[in-house]
Amino acid sequence: MGDRGIPASWRHMDGFSSHTYLWVNAEGERFWVKYHFKTDQGIRCLTQEQAGRIAGEDADYHRRDLHQAIKRGEYPSWTLKMQIMPYEEARAYRINPFDLTKVWPQGEYPLIEVGKLTLDRNPTDFHTQIEQLAFEPNNFVPGTGLSPDKMLLGRSFAYADAHRARLGVNYKQIPVNAPQCPVRGYVKGGAMRVREARDPVYVPNSKGGPTADPQRFPENAVWSADGAFVREAYTLRPDDDDFSQANVLINRVMDEAARTRLVNNIVGHVLQGVEEPVLSRVFEYWTKIDATIGQRVREGVTARRS
Repeated sequence: MGDRGIPASWRHMDGFSSHTYLWVNAEGERFWVKYHFKTDQGIRCLTQEQAGRIAGEDADYHRRDLHQAIKRGEYPSWTLKMQIMPYEEARAYRINPFDLTKVWPQGEYPLIEVGKLTLDRNPTDFHTQIEQLAFEPNNFVPGTGLSPDKMLLGRSFAYADAHRARLGVNYKQIPVNAPQCPVRGYVKGGAMRVREARDPVYVPNSKGGPTADPQRFPENAVWSADGAFVREAYTLRPDDDDFSQANVLINRVMDEAARTRLVNNIVGHVLQGVEEPVLSRVFEYWTKIDATIGQRVREGVTARRS
């Protein structure tokens, strides 16, 4: 409902991992991390009225803007910054650090710049390069891994399931998804397999096929072996609630003009047919976030309905 929910273009918005991930360094030390992609073009947003008009006039507005900017040589870029939390600090942190609906205060875990993402070319074949892309959060390089974020754990297998249904069981052999390094394994059956398979389909075997080497390549991006960390991760913390971070956003991040647009957006959506008992829940929800905003929403709906 706020300004940043309606970006003026994909080039003028930040990106976030939202989820928490695990990093392991060369010494075997583990850390929890969050990714922040900060737009180098600056934040720009649309009003609700502008967005409604554009949506009715040009459904490809955002895609066209990005394509034309790259074509002009105005390559959009984002600076990648990380928040990093030592592994053990997550056990007693005052909020659940794996809760997808929460952010880590940057005063406690400041942003650390690590790199840059630049989009410098457009696709030449939309179907093979875009439609057949298969992003999934369970693709990891050594030294990275998942956190006990329940939504992330669900996505780690649900995305792959969706790709198998959409593109076929061998979707990772499609060039746009295929790794740059050689692949050695025993997943060979199913439709759309394009790589020739000469090794047997079972292991161990006497044909000299590939085998895992856990001594040279141990899996180190793991949690405590007894599962205690997973259970501890979802114990209620002192500052766990559904409203306080939203209150900070409204009162410390937004200015008065942004708060006014927030209220107008909420009121505008509520007037699109929201009736009791849901209407009372809307007022209750926003009042729990901030009493003043809740009252302004109530008064705005009442005034425009009368």
